[in-house]
Amino acid sequence: MRNETVEIYSDQSNYAIMRHPGRNFPGSLIQGDSLTSLCHAADAVRREIDRGDLEEAKAELEMLRELLWFRLQHYETVLVEHACELPFPLGLQPEPPLEVFDEEDK
Repeated sequence: MRNETVEIYSDQSNYAIMRHPGRNFPGSLIQGDSLTSLCHAADAVRREIDRGDLEEAKAELEMLRELLWFRLQHYETVLVEHACELPFPLGLQPEPPLEVFDEEDK
């Protein structure tokens, strides 16, 4: 382990944005528990595909996409607020668009 100074653009819980020394662009820090949740969500998609339940696999995949796109949109918002260059075009949108889930579906 070593200590380095990083630029912190957002320290919002579970959605920290920081730039590590030597990197051109900030990164999105994913805490271990959040990373585990993303991995389990990907596993759920695979499990449903293996079972042949493509509708459930699609639903699980949409939830995973929603989590990832929320992170990307937060990253973009934070960088724009700090007048930082983005490593991708401004205003990326999910393709196909995200499905809207009712609270009871989650």
